[in-house]
Amino acid sequence: MDNQLFDYSPIVERAPIHWPDGARVAFYVGLNVEHYEVDRPSTSIFPDTRALAPDPLNYGWRDYGPRVGIWRLIESLDRHQVRASVMLNSDVAERYPQIIRAGRERNWVWAAHGKNNSILQADMSPEEERAYLTEVIGTVEKATGRRPRGWLGPALTETFRTPELLAELGLRYVLDWANDDQPYRLNVPGMLSVPYSIEVNDIQLFVGKSPSGPEFVRIVKDQLDQLYADSAGSGRVMSLVLHPFVINQPFRHRYVDQALEYVVNHPGVWVTTSDEIADHYARTA
Repeated sequence: MDNQLFDYSPIVERAPIHWPDGARVAFYVGLNVEHYEVDRPSTSIFPDTRALAPDPLNYGWRDYGPRVGIWRLIESLDRHQVRASVMLNSDVAERYPQIIRAGRERNWVWAAHGKNNSILQADMSPEEERAYLTEVIGTVEKATGRRPRGWLGPALTETFRTPELLAELGLRYVLDWANDDQPYRLNVPGMLSVPYSIEVNDIQLFVGKSPSGPEFVRIVKDQLDQLYADSAGSGRVMSLVLHPFVINQPFRHRYVDQALEYVVNHPGVWVTTSDEIADHYARTA
């Protein structure tokens, strides 16, 4: 079937995008704060045991994020004065309230990211999905004090109805369709797609390809430099997608710090959030 959610739009034929203060690249950190159920398989570093319940090896690897990794990352974000755009599983609100408290103290942006990353969103009936989305969004709002405006599905999963249902619930953008360097309007009134990187994403890089720390820094620099070159006539978006159980392992942490230092000191970069990118685009484009 043909895709009805958005139309083909080559980037060379669009009206220019202008970011605030003449910036050429809008940059945000997409911080995935997730919960995983102990008796379901999910993202794994060692696939041979992923079907076991429990699976201490892979569950423990993932659980390093909320226990240790995120607190290292918070130090780096604070040092470089970067507000996180948090892709938040609603189960986190109940199980890791200290993380929610730390984010509220720092005025983080919260995008809803499903109930947890063990339950994927595909194949839900319309009634099941409406109830699921309502519960997730309501839980995130209650915990953070803000109704989320953005959505990232667990493992970027959706149904064909998801954006429409999200619009009914008051959300304004999705991050699941990682097919562009600029925001664009979906064929759902009031809904945008905001860029989210699949490749400049620590899971895809380190679990999928295993670069060294210095190679990761080089990748981030190359991504920004190319987007900056592309943006001479129209603004671009760069996301840096991070999972604390991956990027904040002790031997990797220094390299995300180096990458952030490069980005925040690069000329022409608007260090911002996914919410602010969506809001600016909706107002001006």
